[in-house]
Amino acid sequence: MKVILRQDRAGLGKRGDIVEVSDGYARNFLLPKGAAFKATDGAVDQANAMRRARDLRDASDREGAQTIASKLVATTIVIPMKSGVEGKLFGSVTAADVAEAIEAQTGIVIDRKQLHLDHIKALGSHSVTAKLHADVEFPITVDVTKK
Repeated sequence: MKVILRQDRAGLGKRGDIVEVSDGYARNFLLPKGAAFKATDGAVDQANAMRRARDLRDASDREGAQTIASKLVATTIVIPMKSGVEGKLFGSVTAADVAEAIEAQTGIVIDRKQLHLDHIKALGSHSVTAKLHADVEFPITVDVTKK
């Protein structure tokens, strides 16, 4: 059965896509939950409009992410932490700590879930990967100093 997705579904497609699924999956899951509707001739035009809107929104999100990336790549984020004699931290620097420091030092708000790092447990300069958009991934330099 051909259906048009009303919302993004992992492994199936994005909002506005016309996909072929089994009759049972459509009847028992997608249609009752409102995640999709049957692809009729009139609905195909509606799906095209949904895709165009999605593409426009995606382009503006990508531009915003690239602007933020260009500002943050050139900046070093400094995070003061308590540490021992050998430079080992008491605790660790997490993605939430990095997100708070970015907001405090640059005014740019980034969700901690968009930052990918292992816990930083030593003083020094570290690289944290930020993924703000599917096409925009960039490194942020984090300098952990002694408090």
